[in-house]
Amino acid sequence: MPLEKQIVDSIVKHLRSIPQCIVRKRHGSAFGLAGDPDLYGSIGGHHFELEVKRKGNPPTPLQEARLVEWRAAGVIVGVVHSLQEAREVLSI
Repeated sequence: MPLEKQIVDSIVKHLRSIPQCIVRKRHGSAFGLAGDPDLYGSIGGHHFELEVKRKGNPPTPLQEARLVEWRAAGVIVGVVHSLQEAREVLSI
C-alpha cells in the first residue's frame, strides 16, 4: 500500500501537467488552519480542495468539518485515496 506522500506526489505531478490547472500542497504550520485539506488549487477556473488519505484511513472529524465548509462555499471537494479518485472528483 502506498504511503500518503506517494499518493499526494502522484496527484500533484499529474495535475501540474494539465493546462489551466494550479495545485499546491498545504503544509501544516502555525499560520495554517487545522484540518484544512492537503491539496488546493484551481482547474479550469474552479477551486478545489482535496484531502488525501491512505486506503482504510478516514478523515478526522475536523477534516470532515473543513470539507463541509468548503463545499458550502461552492468549492469542489473530496477525500481521495489515489490519483484515479482525484481524477474522478475533479472530472478529468
